[in-house]
Amino acid sequence: MKCLTLGLILVSTTLCTAEESTLRAGAAAVDITPRQFPMNMPGGFSANMAEKAHDPFYARALVLDDGKTTLAMAVVDNLGAGPDVLNEAKALAATKTGMKPENMLISSTHTHSGPSLNTRSEAAAAYYKLFVEGVAESIAKAHAALKPAAVGAASHPLPDEVFNRRWYLKPGKMPLNPFGRMDTVKMNPGTSPDVLDHPAGPTDPDITIISVQGEKRQPLALFANYSLHYVGGAPDGQMSADYFGEFARVVPSRVRGDETFVAMMSNGTSGDINNIPFGVTRPPREPFEQIRLVAAKAADTAWFAHQKIGKHNATARLGMLQREITLKYRRPNDQEVAEAKAVLAVKDKEAIEKLPRLAKNYAGSVVSAAERPEETITVKIQAIRIGDLAVCAIPFETFVEIGLDLKKRSPFPQTMVIGLANGRHGYLPTPEQHKLGGYETWIGTNNVQEDTSVILTKNLLEMLNELKR
Repeated sequence: MKCLTLGLILVSTTLCTAEESTLRAGAAAVDITPRQFPMNMPGGFSANMAEKAHDPFYARALVLDDGKTTLAMAVVDNLGAGPDVLNEAKALAATKTGMKPENMLISSTHTHSGPSLNTRSEAAAAYYKLFVEGVAESIAKAHAALKPAAVGAASHPLPDEVFNRRWYLKPGKMPLNPFGRMDTVKMNPGTSPDVLDHPAGPTDPDITIISVQGEKRQPLALFANYSLHYVGGAPDGQMSADYFGEFARVVPSRVRGDETFVAMMSNGTSGDINNIPFGVTRPPREPFEQIRLVAAKAADTAWFAHQKIGKHNATARLGMLQREITLKYRRPNDQEVAEAKAVLAVKDKEAIEKLPRLAKNYAGSVVSAAERPEETITVKIQAIRIGDLAVCAIPFETFVEIGLDLKKRSPFPQTMVIGLANGRHGYLPTPEQHKLGGYETWIGTNNVQEDTSVILTKNLLEMLNELKR
């Protein structure tokens, strides 16, 4: 804003030319619940079929425009949509809105009871089309709903629902991993105090929110972020959007949003975080009960964060940057490949039963990694500025240490880090966590070079500093 000050004997008047455009915002939710069943739910190694949806699935989108930059932040109820399907949705949304695809962030919630996006069955192929069109439509509807608005951001802790799931065990308690070796730490080691020693990493307790209000302070949207993997406990054979969907359903009652209000919960840096209180025996829950409990507490926490905001900003400056980073695929060495092929060659039932758990699954992953024709993969990362809030977007199941580090080193007073954003390329541990082993570091669950977190963090901090200028 350019201002001219005129001084007259006893009067000083400031004349301003309003070159800064008032912020506009729009939000929308589009139902993307599968229509055809049975359908595979890909959250596991064995067949996991659903006969119906317990609760609806949505694509939810928030579009912001400050007159210079228009950007979209969308959240979809899915285990982890890949870059190809999301690029298709972005391209379709671009034709509907005129927005730039690189100014669209689409993240997956990581519900483990969501529908598959492969096209290997009639139901899955039909859902793929429904998903792409629904995600694009959510962005298009949010864009069409743009109106003068103001934004605010804050965070509030909910520490009692996040637990690091990687643990050091007591001497003699560590089982063999699928490769017949001993890791230093184990994922999901159970709750027995006779086995557990101490967790291998921290947690991030904060729920961070972006609150959007209209001209008369009416609530328009709330975009939340929490570093909790998922909850689980949905009814057998039924799909569920997990606590992410239940949170979105409950939040309007907390902030008194009307039927047009849109709430959404994105997944943070939860690659090593879940909802199991290790070392404590939790009472049994009925199906879906724990999802409801966590969602209600998260909605309460979002309300507490909302209370901290005070006045929303109607002239918040926006910015968005995207970089493509080329990474090397991990390659097993010759010995690892030979051992994997030996495991795959075992056919005798008794001999198979003597193999470590999941040995054949991971032997197949090792051979596939060795035979992969590509040497590198290019991934997209994004950084967003919304006033004094920064948002980082990472296309991996990102370890919590990475998110905490970005928040600490960010030049912005508040930073939100979203995982599973614009794709899903496996787990992203730190180099230090790689040294400890464990499920998230094995070839097949982690696919890229071991210093990837360092590379992505460096680039994201550069992007944040550029947005800060």
